[in-house]
Amino acid sequence: MIAAKFLLVSSILALVPLVAIAQTPPAKRNLTVDDYFRIKGVEDPHISPDGKWIAYVVETASLKDDKNHKQIWMISTVGGDAIPLTSEAVNSSHPRWSPDGKYLAFLSARSSGSKDSDDDSKDDAKKQVWLLNRTGGEAQQLSSAIQDVDTFAWSPDSSRLVLVLQDPSVDEIAASKDKDAKIKPHPWVIDRLHFKEDEIGYLDRRRHHLYTLNISDKKQTQITSGDFDDDDPVWSPDGKQIAFASNRCTPEPDRNYNTDIWTVSADNTDTGKSLTQISKGPGADGSPNWSPDGQWITYTTQLDEKLFQYATFHIAVAPASGNGEQRVLTTKLDRNSSQPRFSQDGKFIYFIVDDDGTQQLLRVPPTGGEIERPISGRKFVESYSLGPDGAVAAAISELTHPPEIYYQPASGQLVKLTKTNDALIAELNLPDVEYVHFKSKDGTNVAGYLYKPVGYLAGTKVPTLLRPHGGPVWAYYAEFHFDAQLFAANGYAVLTPNPRGSSGYGQDYCKAIFADWGNKDFQDDMAMVDYAVEQGIADPDKLGVGGWSYGGISTNFIITQTTRFKAAISGAGEFLYITNWGHDHYSKDWEYELGLPWEHRELWEKLSPFTRVKNITTPTLIMGGDQDVNVPVINGEQLYQSLKRLGIPTLLVVYPGEYHEFERPTFIQDRYHRYLFWYGHYVKGEGPSIPPTPTP
Repeated sequence: MIAAKFLLVSSILALVPLVAIAQTPPAKRNLTVDDYFRIKGVEDPHISPDGKWIAYVVETASLKDDKNHKQIWMISTVGGDAIPLTSEAVNSSHPRWSPDGKYLAFLSARSSGSKDSDDDSKDDAKKQVWLLNRTGGEAQQLSSAIQDVDTFAWSPDSSRLVLVLQDPSVDEIAASKDKDAKIKPHPWVIDRLHFKEDEIGYLDRRRHHLYTLNISDKKQTQITSGDFDDDDPVWSPDGKQIAFASNRCTPEPDRNYNTDIWTVSADNTDTGKSLTQISKGPGADGSPNWSPDGQWITYTTQLDEKLFQYATFHIAVAPASGNGEQRVLTTKLDRNSSQPRFSQDGKFIYFIVDDDGTQQLLRVPPTGGEIERPISGRKFVESYSLGPDGAVAAAISELTHPPEIYYQPASGQLVKLTKTNDALIAELNLPDVEYVHFKSKDGTNVAGYLYKPVGYLAGTKVPTLLRPHGGPVWAYYAEFHFDAQLFAANGYAVLTPNPRGSSGYGQDYCKAIFADWGNKDFQDDMAMVDYAVEQGIADPDKLGVGGWSYGGISTNFIITQTTRFKAAISGAGEFLYITNWGHDHYSKDWEYELGLPWEHRELWEKLSPFTRVKNITTPTLIMGGDQDVNVPVINGEQLYQSLKRLGIPTLLVVYPGEYHEFERPTFIQDRYHRYLFWYGHYVKGEGPSIPPTPTP
């Protein structure tokens, strides 16, 4: 009887047209502010020694508890479902497989014996190395330093780690002796030239040094010391040496960026007094990596120390013995290069290149020669890992999709493995984005990304926002850019130019604004506005401008030179440059670029937007964090006070406890809402300029 009913129903269904029973896909919608908190960052892939698994990190921002969470996941290189290895309850990061494949080590701040529960985690817990056994079981704490472990690397035989630790503070020493000790505030005693750092505060003489840690007995041994900072440690293939980067060749390291590559014995007993210097260039050298035979070390290097941030980072190689000259492999490429790593057969050095609004994965023979592009195209390769057989795992973002983990076999095609953000992206209407080229005032070729509003109709003039990028040595890339996507979802065309000063177009293009901010880059920014107007996209009567960091600085010098914009948003920008001397953490940079203010005061004043403040007529929203040492909020306060005095519509919003890069999710949410209301009111002429105050 049951079978008969089943056959009858099946027969009836067979007669129903398929279109009648097909489910209609849900209607897509536009991106909203709260979608920011659904997007997950996917980063730091690391391939297991057998080449079968990739461990990686997923980061989420939670409005519910107003915190950010990092969780470690794993996925097979042949695809399938991703597997969580830690929970979101306790932040975990930096997953690294032991070379023998038995363990996955990672960094986490949790109490000993924690099972990833909120009750077990402590805000004051130190970040330590933890081990997950491949055969299963709970994570076990490996290191027990009284201070945070900054980073670590495995020895080739999996018997030891090298740790980077900062010298412990007085409070940390006291707490290690008595967990119930009451820590009293004490004065900062400053005697360094470089004495401040954003997200840290005042600096003392506590330095970062290298320590080895035995896996078996957990014995910790310091192998470098001195009034220097040591970083980027990596073991030699035979496990006898550790290469690292440090500024140890100049009398006053705080006055320059002259880091070099050094090696130290992994069994050192004199805490680093016996070192071998590998690189000897005057600029910044870093990110060392050994050749498989232990004969060579590759690293990044800058050839013109006077240009500091404007100088191109090249890939170089030098003898690991310290005897011999470095060989620069990317001079003709003339693009910022990073993360160099030897392939396991030693035939290539892989690296990431910043090129023409993208980040791609390249490789070059260690002897020099033709540069190949294993992962190219309009993509943003953030980080990568090399497998034992020449395979590559990489975290890659695209214009239409946030980052995911991709895998490329040694002789195969690039395949997307993870689907972390697929469900969200499937819900959304996304804008058309074009990488466009245009001429600046002096004929210079400039490029940038143009976002058309969602549902744009060709030939329609629409409200348009110019969004200068931070840096100045940075760029807009072929990645999923939430700010631009949000504005496009709210009816704006969005212009994200890469003016002179941007990376990815060569050193000459980058250094064109050296000691000349607000001139050529202003012309290039405005050239993109003119281009969008000429294309019939931008409504010249409905223009807005705004950005963060150097994007805020650009906004400040733009509104002092033109009245074309109906609204401006200046986030963490500089205004009266002399104010920053000795107050922000860039004293060294200011001196490199503009000279000492008492010797070159005229140049400092000439470049400061403050000198042209009376030209501003644009209603301006000003924002910043009260703990920002990168660009102190005093800049925003001075701009606000000036505009208020001049009678220009303005508003100052200061976020408590925030550094230069905001962390608190509810503050990020608030900032995005304020963006939309300010632009909506002054550019579109719609609604109030300030969001309604939320009900307590």
